[in-house]
Amino acid sequence: MPVHLSAPVPSDLHPVAGVRIGVAEAGVRKAHRKDLTVFLLDEGATVGGVFTQNRFCAAPVQVCREFLALHQGQGIRAMVVNTGNANAGTGQDGLQRARATCDALAAQLGVNPAQVLPFSTGVIMEPLPVDRIAAGLPAAIADAQADHWARAAEGIMTTDTVAKAFSTQV
Repeated sequence: MPVHLSAPVPSDLHPVAGVRIGVAEAGVRKAHRKDLTVFLLDEGATVGGVFTQNRFCAAPVQVCREFLALHQGQGIRAMVVNTGNANAGTGQDGLQRARATCDALAAQLGVNPAQVLPFSTGVIMEPLPVDRIAAGLPAAIADAQADHWARAAEGIMTTDTVAKAFSTQV
């Protein structure tokens, strides 16, 4: 059944104080596609997570759980999201690659790698191309703005035909 969605209108998406978002083309799976998104968080931000309860979860989920528990939701300074490769079903190598992605962004920002949360979506059972992600980080950081929520919706698309986002003020 087709669903008729329209792309989000950037001016309808409200910024969140202390959050800047940048998007870049890293070539994770395909060239010339927005596939790398960074969320840069001001010092003092509080972060929480809701994760699958499945015992068999992807490397980024395991690393996020570890880093959030370490900081108890405090001190997280960034999130890095790639699309095109889920880094799932990749075992210890996947864990190392998820951590290497955190290392790369942390080095760019001058923070501890455990202050960066990794997220991946896309094809499973393939090694995460950390080198491409690391190469795309400077462009994503340079693109970071408080009002880039619509760009973030594009940057995390996998097989979607239209970006999806919703925002309201309370």
